Amino acid sequence: MEDKKKPIRTCVACRSTGEKKGLLRIVRSSTGEIGIDPTGKKPGRGAYICRSKVCLAAAIKKKGFERALRTALPAGLISEIELVVQENENAEQ
Repeated sequence: MEDKKKPIRTCVACRSTGEKKGLLRIVRSSTGEIGIDPTGKKPGRGAYICRSKVCLAAAIKKKGFERALRTALPAGLISEIELVVQENENAEQ
């Protein structure tokens, strides 16, 4: 029996690649709504980021999300992403 291929995605900040499940997905739906996609299955254009503060800061500075999603991020969404990243870092410790 063959192992199923795991999808590989690239972080918009550090450009490193990793399994889709290991990265955080931000999605822009066809209606223009932007949000965090914890399941990774919502339809729409996605941008992936490592679950670290360093990558989040770099993505904001380089406008990685805006480039990948082809639109500006709402101000409140960045704080939501920061919370998810913080929870992940706390869980790893």
